[in-house]
Amino acid sequence: GDAWLHHERESWVWIKNRFVPYPFQNNIHRLDPPDRDRALAGIERAAASTHGQPLNFREWIAATFGEDLADIFFYPYNRKVWGYPLDMLGVSWMGERVAVPDIERLRRNVRENRDDVSWGPNNRFRFPLHGGTGVVWRTLAARLADKHPGRLRMGRRLVRLDAASRTARFADGAAVVYERLLSTLPLDALVGLSDLAPALGPVLRDLRYSSTHVIGVGLHGRPGPHLEKKCWMYFPEDDCPFYRVTVFSHYSPNNVPDAARYWSLMAEVSESKVKPVDARCIAAATVAGLVSTGLITGADAVHHTW
Repeated sequence: GDAWLHHERESWVWIKNRFVPYPFQNNIHRLDPPDRDRALAGIERAAASTHGQPLNFREWIAATFGEDLADIFFYPYNRKVWGYPLDMLGVSWMGERVAVPDIERLRRNVRENRDDVSWGPNNRFRFPLHGGTGVVWRTLAARLADKHPGRLRMGRRLVRLDAASRTARFADGAAVVYERLLSTLPLDALVGLSDLAPALGPVLRDLRYSSTHVIGVGLHGRPGPHLEKKCWMYFPEDDCPFYRVTVFSHYSPNNVPDAARYWSLMAEVSESKVKPVDARCIAAATVAGLVSTGLITGADAVHHTW
């Protein structure tokens, strides 16, 4: 009911000192004419070419969008998000996450100089009025606890998983025999606590993964008119450490103490073995990036970071 706020998605790409609507490939008319024409020609060449099965994510990008648009946006952005060279990444994970170009639609958008922002499964979304996304799960937990008294137990630390006997053992001495186990532990941590470790240890050493630093920035005043109605923004360029920033105070006025006096941003920075991040400096680097990309006017606008 009224516990939710409903939003029309407004997501953007900040590139070449301007905002381009998401999906980027549908809105290349916003680029300078040389970049626009180069990108469209590259997409057309890619569509007309015959390609074998792409062996990695980099090959898939080039075959789908063309090298020109890839150089402008897809290569730098995806390197920034995933923290690895793109030829080290597979292609089976994408599903419907990426808008594949519709050539006639792109030509029409360029010809008519028209924004095209309706693509995607989340072009309309909802957000809790109070409590952030955490309240969704706290409410669900409370309902499960009411329906199944005593079954929901929090705060236990797993110390051993016996997959052979399907038994999870905890630091307080408790043991739970399970039929099926759903785990959100990282795979290396889960297997490392289990009787599967000797057999899977060599495989675990080869796993590649990335992590994300989430930096909350509380700000004085109100967001500038250039951020009005914007939900989140993507940042492919190297003038900032983050790959995405969300205007979190737009999701609910209760995400800040007083919506008349404060607003907030949430930035995300990836890290991997080949893209290290100094956590001690990342908040300051994020604030500097917010200034360099024009999201805030200066560091004096910052109330605090988290």
